[in-house]
Order: sequence, then structure tokens, then C-alpha cells
Amino acid sequence: MNQGPSIVQQAPLIEVEPLIPPESFPAPAPRLTVLMPAYNAYRYIGVAIASVLSQSFGDFELLVIDDGSTDGTAGLVQTFSDSRIRYMYQDNQGIAGALNKGLAEARTNLIVRFDADDICLPDRLNRQFAFMETHQDYVLAGSMVDYMDKDGRYVFTYRPPASKDEAIRRLPGMVCPFIHSSVIYRKTSVMDLGGYPFHAHGFEDHLLWRGLLQKGKVCNLEEVLLQVRFNPDSVTMDETCRAPEYLAIKRKAIRSGSLTAEEGQSLLTIMKDQHYSGEKEAAYHVLLAKKYLWNNPQPQKARMHALVVLKQRTFPLKGIYLLLMSYLPIGLLPWIYRKLHTSSYVPSQS
Repeated sequence: MNQGPSIVQQAPLIEVEPLIPPESFPAPAPRLTVLMPAYNAYRYIGVAIASVLSQSFGDFELLVIDDGSTDGTAGLVQTFSDSRIRYMYQDNQGIAGALNKGLAEARTNLIVRFDADDICLPDRLNRQFAFMETHQDYVLAGSMVDYMDKDGRYVFTYRPPASKDEAIRRLPGMVCPFIHSSVIYRKTSVMDLGGYPFHAHGFEDHLLWRGLLQKGKVCNLEEVLLQVRFNPDSVTMDETCRAPEYLAIKRKAIRSGSLTAEEGQSLLTIMKDQHYSGEKEAAYHVLLAKKYLWNNPQPQKARMHALVVLKQRTFPLKGIYLLLMSYLPIGLLPWIYRKLHTSSYVPSQS
């Protein structure tokens, strides 16, 4: 029987959004930012980056701010294919400018500071992240460090002048309580202070710590978490070799909590003069001679560096003093150090 044509209702057409490829989605934010400023760091930055990438804690971004390098730093960084590395270049502004750029770009609130010539020990990130997660009232935590010379040879183990919050607050203002590249801090607290003080060349960290003490608790973890390199090309310099004008500006800034752009320019001029005059190189050997006298007594090594200081003729009186001290009985040196210095003496474990 002919039933006639059947009538089938067609469902209305629905517009379907095109599929978005997975790579188009933004990557989830990591839990830590390792902030590394770099300036002409080609000699050391490869080892520094490798030490971060081999951490037992892997949920981080490594933010490298290249502050106008001209030595191939950029090319070396870009040989690493790890997606956790973010590389940014800027015209040279100094370390404070590079760090403030990094803070603005960081995707996390927890910031681990690290220098391009240092080496992180494998558990550093894990230990500091765990501490900050379980101590929400702390805004900053540093650590002990092992110092090495420019060629990576162990020099001594440094214990900061105080570890607990209460003891750190009792330190004299001119005593810097933290090794800059050892710290982890909360970005929000630093940004509340306006970031790193731009004009405090050579002590931008020390001035920042004075402000952070008003934001929450601080401490130094009583364990070695990284190796810090004495490097004559870095901004760090033995304080006894700084020009008196530099130290006067620094003392005034630490006491008042700020300094002017004019004072900052004076600091820059003094630092450049000391670098180009050869004083920076001589100061490196002054520093090593002192460490091999006081912190890890090895008089023969101290004598070797003292002789270099004398040969360079930049700090002759310091060279003579260090040379004479290297002939004292080795057992007397730690006692002299304790009498002369605020930081506690830590025997070498090498």
C-alpha cells in the first residue's frame, strides 16, 4: 500500500566554534620565579642556568633579564631549549633596573634571586619554597652559602650574622643580614616598597632589606643552598676597598632609607673609576687574602693573594698588612677574626 512520502523534520543547524589547538592556551603559571639579571655573563651563565634546570623542584620559570650584554650572553642563553626559561633583553640600566624589570614581568608572587655567576645546589628551590609555603607571615628567607673564587674553587662557608627574625632586627643598620643571591621573597611586599631602589648602586639589596623588615618576618635558613662566586667583574667589592666618598653616601642612605638621583650618579662615577683604574681587580685579591686568613685559614694562599695586591700597587698598605698577618700562627687567626668582626667564624669543612 502506498503510504505516500514520509516527512522527516531536520534539526536546526548549530554553529560550532572552531577547535582551538592546545598550544594556543596560555601555559599555567608556575609556583616560583627564579629571577636572574645578567650583564656580560657569558663565562659563567651556562653553568648557572644548568644548576637551576637540575633542581629537585621543577615548577618554576627562570626569568633572565639581559641588561645590555655585549659578550655573547644572549646566544648562550638561547642554546637552552627548556620552555621554563624566559629571556628578555633591555638596554643597560644597572642591576636595580634589571631586577625591577624582572619583578614587573614575573608571573609568580614568590621570587628566588639568583646571580648569573653562581650555582644553585639541587634542593635549593624545594627547601625555600617549602619554608615560604608553611610560614605565610615571612616575607623573606635567605640561607648560608659556600663562597668560591672566580675559577670555582671553594673558599669558605659563610654563615650570616643572624638567622632568626628577632636577632636580625637587633643587628646594626650597616650590617647587611642577607646574601642577595640566596634569598626568596614575596613580590607583593617588594612592590609595595616600589621595588629595588634604583640609585643605590652596589647596595640596592641592603636598602631594600631595611624596608622589608617593616613588611613581615625574615630569616636565614641554617643550611648551605648555593655557591656564590667572588668575581672581580661583578658589582660586589670588598667594603674596605671602597672609596671614602662611596661609603659616606652609603651610610647616609642606609640611615635615612633613601638617596637622591645626584647621589646615585656620584656612586656610579666612583664605581666606574675604581673599575677602570684596576682597583676592582686588586680588591678581589684583598678579599681572598682576608678569607684565607680569617674564614678558612690557609696562610700560604692568603700570602699568595697578598703578594698580588702588593704587585698591583693599588692598596699597598693593605697588601703589607695581609702579608704580615699570613705569617702569624694559624691557630691565632680565628681568634683575631672573632675579635674584629660581627659575623661569627665558621670553620672550613673542606
